[in-house]
Amino acid sequence: MEYPYLLGRCLGWLGRMLVGVLLVLAGTSCERGMDRADLVFINGAEPEVLDPALITAQSTGRIAYALFEGLTSFDEEAQPKPGVAERWEVSSDGLHYTFHLREGALWSNGDPVVSDDFVYSWRRVLLPETASEYASQLYPIRNAQAFNEGKLGDFSEVGVRATSLRTLEVFLENPTPYFPDLCAFTTYLPVHRPTVEAYADWASRPAHFVGNGPFLLKEWRLFDRVRLLKNPGYWNAASVALKSIDILPSAKASTAFNFYSTGQADLMMDKGLAPTALMAELKKRKDFHASPFLGTYFIRFNCKKAPFSDPRVRQAMALVIDRRILVEKITRAGETVAASFVPPGTGHGYEPPAGLERNPEQARSLLSKAGFPGGKGFPVFDYLFKGDSDMDRDIAVELQGMFERELGIKMQLKAQEWTVYLASQSALDYDLCRSSWVADYNDPNTFLNMFVTGDGNNRTGWGMNHYDELIAGAAKEPDVLKRFSLFREAEEILVSREVPVCPLYFYVGIQFYDPERLGGIVPNLLDEHPLRFVHWRRAK
Repeated sequence: MEYPYLLGRCLGWLGRMLVGVLLVLAGTSCERGMDRADLVFINGAEPEVLDPALITAQSTGRIAYALFEGLTSFDEEAQPKPGVAERWEVSSDGLHYTFHLREGALWSNGDPVVSDDFVYSWRRVLLPETASEYASQLYPIRNAQAFNEGKLGDFSEVGVRATSLRTLEVFLENPTPYFPDLCAFTTYLPVHRPTVEAYADWASRPAHFVGNGPFLLKEWRLFDRVRLLKNPGYWNAASVALKSIDILPSAKASTAFNFYSTGQADLMMDKGLAPTALMAELKKRKDFHASPFLGTYFIRFNCKKAPFSDPRVRQAMALVIDRRILVEKITRAGETVAASFVPPGTGHGYEPPAGLERNPEQARSLLSKAGFPGGKGFPVFDYLFKGDSDMDRDIAVELQGMFERELGIKMQLKAQEWTVYLASQSALDYDLCRSSWVADYNDPNTFLNMFVTGDGNNRTGWGMNHYDELIAGAAKEPDVLKRFSLFREAEEILVSREVPVCPLYFYVGIQFYDPERLGGIVPNLLDEHPLRFVHWRRAK
């Protein structure tokens, strides 16, 4: 992912030099007479490049869902509904989907959206040279994995066909009941082929940007705002209430909340933007909204790097973490401690394994067996986290104390700007790393499939043949209970035996807005709130 990496390095340099000035400019834009959008929305970190094939962050995905539309699209409750496809049929064996594209679907330059746009876009995701970290989301499609891994060179053997201008046929490897959900996800969104092939910077320059969603990309000013305008050519434009949206980047909770509390923003929607020090009082306000969703905050270990290549070391570190302190002392929004990786309630009946409970005595024994009695000889190591997140820093400090107090090992804190942090994680340029994962669809697979050997979202360097076999077996298993049993065995390996990751807590979604004035934001398990449904109940 060369381009996002270079962009991240560039943004990191610019941020260190200019972020203070730009935040002041953004905060005083109204005073300078700059027009205010219908909705001003604080969205977390500066967006990644707006290319569906390369997007990895939920905050960037929110913008992508406003600018693009897939075969299906999420409604207010994060359920897949007809999007570019007005209808579809599924074969009796669940392996063959036929999508019928609506005639009124247009690109923002006026070109019709046709079935071949999806063939081109999905092929682009799967091409190894694209280096899409989410390419595995397309693996339910027949031969998609083989093509992505370079084992199959002929894309015509991949199970996607444009059989007419507005008919798209998709053939799956195995029955995938959540495939309509996947078709709404960012990685499945179409891109405009002539634009992609004409402009290398199409995904970051509004002048070259062409989308097919309910909004248009009008402006992108780094560290200031992204401005969206209602797309009059969108097939369902009548349902879009807002004429303009300003999306402000601010990953630091104190800055974001100041913008919101002083009236410079109408909506703040990110799980990490609520100031944790004020949480007890904030929870009493009518504009504070919190609800559980399928998301996990966790630690990744770099399993390629000694001493973290030893599972006993990873187990020992997981066994000394007091998760209760993290949720009661730091996050304080109603999060629940996590010993499993898959949140409870995922997949309509899946029960995750118990995972590792706190046991410092067992942890010290394991560390001694790994060759580090009392922590002697254990190298000083780094913990990577987002530098603009006060909560991440507070959690890092607590972990630092737990590891030294219980195991006698020393951890240094290493903060990086968001896009540089993402690049470091992908390159395995870390020892331990703060991470999070939000479900892309309501099934255990969205949490467990990512740790298959070599998956772009694995980012731990860990792999195990038996784990891979269990996940592959679950994909082929039609019996729900047997399928869940395979997942449970795989998760037991993940969180108790091999421990390439250490779950800390399960998220709650947090939004700030006045519910008497602003509507269209509905709690749901995916924490997705499409901007096209947001509307004013009464005038501002």
